[in-house]
Amino acid sequence: GLDIGSLHSIREIPGFLAFTAVFFVAVFREQRLAVFFLALIGLGTALTGFFPTYIGIAITMSIMSVGFHYYETYAQSLQLQWFPKDQAPVLLGWVVTVYSLATIVAIGGSWLLFQFFSFDYWLVFLVGGGVCVAAAVVGWGFGNLPDTGAKQRTGIVLRGRYWLYYALTFFAGARRQIFVVFAPFLLVDRFGLNIKDMLLLILLNEVLNMVLAPLVGRFIKRFGEGRTLIIEYIGLVPIFVFYGIVTTPWVALLLFILDHLFFKLAFAMKTYLQKIADPEDMASTAAVAFTINHIAAVVVPLIFGFIWLISPSWVFFAGAGLAAGSLILSWLIPRWPETGNETRLRLLRRAGAAG
Repeated sequence: GLDIGSLHSIREIPGFLAFTAVFFVAVFREQRLAVFFLALIGLGTALTGFFPTYIGIAITMSIMSVGFHYYETYAQSLQLQWFPKDQAPVLLGWVVTVYSLATIVAIGGSWLLFQFFSFDYWLVFLVGGGVCVAAAVVGWGFGNLPDTGAKQRTGIVLRGRYWLYYALTFFAGARRQIFVVFAPFLLVDRFGLNIKDMLLLILLNEVLNMVLAPLVGRFIKRFGEGRTLIIEYIGLVPIFVFYGIVTTPWVALLLFILDHLFFKLAFAMKTYLQKIADPEDMASTAAVAFTINHIAAVVVPLIFGFIWLISPSWVFFAGAGLAAGSLILSWLIPRWPETGNETRLRLLRRAGAAG
C-alpha cells in the first residue's frame, strides 16, 4: 500500500506543476502543444516495460505524467474555447465516448495480447506507446487549425469569483485518488484479481461509459451542472462507505463499476467553468485548476498509503468524507450559472440587500 501510494504521489507531481502550461501558450499554439505532450505520453508508456523496478517505474511514470497532465490541460482549454456553451455538455459527452472507445481498443488489445499471444509486459507497453506516438504524429498534421476562441491570457489568473470552481476542483483531486489508486488495489489485494481480471473490468466500465456519456451530456444540458454533481456525490458517499466494509467479491466489483459511472458525471465541472469564466481565461484557468486538483492528488495517496497500513477501511471512510464535502459545495452551484451569478451565495447576498 505504501509503495503504491508513493508511486502515485510521484505520478501526480507534474500535475501540481501544470500551472506552468500557460506560459508556453505565449510562444506556441495550444494545438501543437497538445500533440507534443501526447507523444510524450506514448514515449513514457513505451519505455515502462524495460524498467520493471521501483525507480524505473517512477521515472517512466513521471514521463507519462508530464505528457498526460499538460496534454489534458491544453485539451480542456481547447474544448471550452471551441464548444458553444449551449452545446458543450452534449459535445463533451461525445468526447468522453471517444475516449472510452480508445480505451476499449487499448485495453481489449492488451487483454488479447496477454490471453492469446502470451506477450510479455514490456512488449505490450512498447506496442501501446508506439501507437500513441503514431497518433501524435498524425495529429501534428492538424496542428494548424485556425483558432476559434478568444485570445488567451498568458499569465496566471486567479479570480475570487471562481472560488467555488477551485474548491470543487480541490475536492475532486482528493476524491479521484480513491477511485484511481485504492479501489483497484482493494480488488487486487483483498479479493485476488489479477491483471487480466482488471483489464476485463475496466473494459466493461468503458463500454458502459461509451453508451452513457452522451446521455450524461444531455442530462447536464437539461438539468444543469449543480444537480448533476449533487447526484454524483450522493451516490459516492455510500459507495465509499461500502468499500470500507465489503467482504464479498461480487459486491466489491459492483461498487467499482458504480464508482466508475458516477466518476464520469464530473465533466459537469468543465461546463460550469465555461459558463462563469471570461473566454480569455480558459487556458490559464485550466492550468491553475490542474495544479489545485493536484495539491490534493500529490498528498492524498501518500497519506492514505500510510493509513492503508493501519486500516484499509479508513481510507474509504475518509473518501466518503471527501465526497460529502463535495456534495455540500455542489449545492452552491446556481441553476443558471453565468458571469456575475457564479454561486448561490451571490443570490442570497443580493436578496438580503434587496430586502
